[in-house]
Amino acid sequence: MSFFKKLRESIAGKTESVTKQFREGLEKTRKGFVEKVSDLIIRRKKIDEEFYEELEEILIGADVGVSTVMTLVEELRAEVKKERIEDAAELQPILSRKLMELLRSDDDNRLNENPDGITVILFVGVNGVGKTTTIGKLAHRYKQEGKKVLLAAGDTFRAGAIEQLEVWGQRAGVDVIKQNPGSDPAAVMYDAVQAAKQRAVDVLICDTAGRLQNKSNLMEELAKIFRVIQREIPGAPHEVLMVLDATTGQNALAQAKLFGEKSGVTGLVLTKLDGTAKGGIVVAIRQELNIPVKLVGLGEKMEDLQPFDSEQFVHALFAGMIIDEKDEEISGD
Repeated sequence: MSFFKKLRESIAGKTESVTKQFREGLEKTRKGFVEKVSDLIIRRKKIDEEFYEELEEILIGADVGVSTVMTLVEELRAEVKKERIEDAAELQPILSRKLMELLRSDDDNRLNENPDGITVILFVGVNGVGKTTTIGKLAHRYKQEGKKVLLAAGDTFRAGAIEQLEVWGQRAGVDVIKQNPGSDPAAVMYDAVQAAKQRAVDVLICDTAGRLQNKSNLMEELAKIFRVIQREIPGAPHEVLMVLDATTGQNALAQAKLFGEKSGVTGLVLTKLDGTAKGGIVVAIRQELNIPVKLVGLGEKMEDLQPFDSEQFVHALFAGMIIDEKDEEISGD
């Protein structure tokens, strides 16, 4: 069975609305990346050195990452040699399969939950990446699952951050624990944990500052927050999610490296994938960081925050080719 046919059958068993969200959210990347690959294959029917060079340029342009691209192209060369492939069109399903292998990991990318009490999720990341929006959408998601959710406004330094979280809290229908702007974030976390215990909350989602006077201050602040939470709920936080803006491409990768090493990040959230043609950054991040991508932001709506799914991702990118192959099968019957 062909790769595209297997992928199509696997996707058929998944929720149609989620498949649609991935397809719509990755439209810019599909146009900026996969359509260029298709065009390359149509223009250069022969697989030669120039073909590989152009393919490398397209992949690097989609922010797949230079080292990942080099590895990927070397693997394609080996497969072409081994299978004696001459027609460039035969490379499309092989490239898709290789991308899916790069995106897949042994890590379970579901969110960790506390089976014996309150699940605490801590959000970190620089300002402007969509952290507060993501918290609001995740709160809505848990609420839809019937869970009792509470938010903690730990970003006490950025002007308007507390109010912004309150707006999202209202939209999602969940309460926000806060103090005055400029107050100690660890004190806010202490209040939030006490409130979560009193109200028998299932999930406590905590916002943190994206920037202080300097990075070492920020890391010290995070360490203090960790200590407060761990003292009150042993084993917490159960997730430390770093939010990255996919539209910033390689810059997002640099941020993840810097933050991830020092703040105990357990998972990544990639926002604004619908706003970029450089969705290949997901591949680069998967390859260069040993941190799973757990959630992706595919649009503006509440429902557009989705658990990351490598099959949905590749299916959304290569949807046009998969449909073309299906048409060929039907006409060949």
